[in-house]
Amino acid sequence: MSQDTSKLNAAKEAVKYVENGMLVGLGTGSTAKIAVDLIGQKLSESFQIIGMPTSIQTKKQAESLGIELIDIDEADIIDIAIDGADEVAPDLSLIKGLGGALLREKKVENKAKQLIIIVDETKLVGKLGEGYLPVEVSIEEHESVRKDIMKLGCNAELRTESNKLPFVTDNKNYIYHCKFDNGIDNPKELDRNLMNIKGVVDTGLFIDMTTKVVVGTPKGTKILD
Repeated sequence: MSQDTSKLNAAKEAVKYVENGMLVGLGTGSTAKIAVDLIGQKLSESFQIIGMPTSIQTKKQAESLGIELIDIDEADIIDIAIDGADEVAPDLSLIKGLGGALLREKKVENKAKQLIIIVDETKLVGKLGEGYLPVEVSIEEHESVRKDIMKLGCNAELRTESNKLPFVTDNKNYIYHCKFDNGIDNPKELDRNLMNIKGVVDTGLFIDMTTKVVVGTPKGTKILD
């Protein structure tokens, strides 16, 4: 219950940065969903924004709230993006994408003048890689791509649905969940090495992108920037 309160507190604080007329990147996941709901509640004659959703799921949510939307390719720069994260390191580098939307999240959030990340305290880590790193790969020859990924020092398991079939992203790719036994020592180098593998579409490493992190607690928030 306290985690739900923490998420709500973080989302409430982040939405304060959204101003009338802004182009807003709308994130995906449980905490981002709260922020999108709050933005929808703020809409009025004197407060309107245009959203750029990071997933089909978020697009449907925003449409149900009456938020005007544009497609991912309709603007090169947006004012702000608000999203959650799976892990946040002390230098504000992130692992994102365990919700399955990392490619669109990265595309949208690279366009943002400000990227506001909203998390509860459980997402703060000493270094990235405590949990899984999602890596999106093209379906063709994905098993050979997995072997190349594992050469970088991790175990890589194909993400599957509850029916044991492979999870397919909005962009019609697969995702491998990669586990590094001792965490990720050099996220920039790892990201570069992964992106050099033919068949890797993108990684869940979000580096040098975050403007500030709003950490929700049961009693309020704290800001990391």
